[in-house]
Amino acid sequence: MALDTLKSAIPDYAKDLKLNLGSVIGNSDLPAQQLWGTVLATAIASRSPIVLRELEPEAKANLSPEAYSAAKSAAAVMAMNNVFYRTRHLLSDHEYGTLRAGLRMNVIGNPGVDKADFELWSFAVSAINGCGMCLDSHEQVLRKAGVDRETIQEAFKIAAVVEAVGVTLDAEAVLTAE
Repeated sequence: MALDTLKSAIPDYAKDLKLNLGSVIGNSDLPAQQLWGTVLATAIASRSPIVLRELEPEAKANLSPEAYSAAKSAAAVMAMNNVFYRTRHLLSDHEYGTLRAGLRMNVIGNPGVDKADFELWSFAVSAINGCGMCLDSHEQVLRKAGVDRETIQEAFKIAAVVEAVGVTLDAEAVLTAE
């Protein structure tokens, strides 16, 4: 199992990450599609080759082809949107908020899976990328769709742990290569 391989690679000083990784993925109450779509989208967003290499095969095995593609689409479109909307929000000149974005994001309207699942994955990617506007927007859509706070928090717990594992393992790869 790739999850076990990933956990065994985590150094002793980051034991909490090992325990949390097993908990947020191995003991999650999320339905399989929500769980593995969140795992895949956040593994991509983490930009960690190690994390993506280990988690992608299991995600692919647990997702339909449509959900697998949609999770990758969520990571892709949010990589763009998070930079754009975070920048727009951070600029002190609020006139940028009145300008047309002019960016294609058709997949958000027709992701090929349940809209709430796609929104959850987009939310989790936005947590990694730190876009407050996107987090608020996706959280509001999720709440209006009846998704409870516990499910939403589960998504950003997965994002937090996947990101931390990626940072730790990528740093270790560099430090042990020296």
